[in-house]
Parts: sequence; C-alpha cells; structure tokens
Amino acid sequence: MEKNYRPNVAAVIMSPFYPFEKKFFLAQRIDIKDAWQFPQGGIDKGETSKMALFRELKEEIGTNKVEIIAEYPKWLSYDFPEDVLKKMQPYSGQIQKYFLVRLKKNAKIKLNNDNPEFSNYHFVEFDEIDKNVKSFKRKSYLKVLNYFKEKGYI
Repeated sequence: MEKNYRPNVAAVIMSPFYPFEKKFFLAQRIDIKDAWQFPQGGIDKGETSKMALFRELKEEIGTNKVEIIAEYPKWLSYDFPEDVLKKMQPYSGQIQKYFLVRLKKNAKIKLNNDNPEFSNYHFVEFDEIDKNVKSFKRKSYLKVLNYFKEKGYI
C-alpha cells in the first residue's frame, strides 16, 4: 500500500534570550496525556512552508513573533501509530519541514485560542527534550536537534 504523507511544518522555538540562553519551547498536548512536543501543523494548499510556519504558530501558541534562525535542509517523514491513524485519515503519516526560530522579546504566548491544542508549555534545556518527548516524533526531533547542534546553532 502506498503511503500518503500530509505536508507539515514544525517549529523548534528558542527562548527570547537565545543565543545567550539555549532553552527550547515544549508544549503539552490537550488530547494526549503527558505528550510534549514542538508546535507543528499542516501546510495548506497554496502556502509555502514559511507561510504555514507563521500561521501555525499564531494558531497554536497565539503569536508568530519569531525570527527564523535556520531551516533543516530536508523533509522528514514519520508514520502515525495505529491510534492516531484513525483520526488522521486519509494520511498515513506526515512529511515535515523543520525551522529553528527565536521567540522575539515582545512575543506573548497565549495557548487558549479558539481551538486549543496545548494546555501548558515550558522552556527546557537541550538534554531535557529527550526526557519530555516520548512520542513517535522523538526520532525526528533528535535528528533535527543534532543537525542544528552540529551546525553550531544550539
């Protein structure tokens, strides 16, 4: 069976004090207990990945006041686990473009938007990401984070 991947963007958000402080934004999902992740979302028809990045950030965390620091050079895909697959038909997974961004100092995070996806957020150190993210997205996260680290961004 051929797989159908949903085009998606993901934001690795650094605190406003980057590069002096290297802390990462993680948000706790409302619909999955103890699931922490980077903000992400689908790319709509006619949108570029950067347009989708800013729109998704505004929708999910209430602000798109970020500066793009770097972009992961490849698209990464993952398959949905069985329990997610049912909700995400006709897609079997997602293919994602990752951006490393810095939250601007005047940005105000607001999670309780019209259709909230997250209940909480915090900023964590690099080694805490691995402890917080236990989902099927973990492998992609580590690949992207290690790339940004090798390139000297984090």
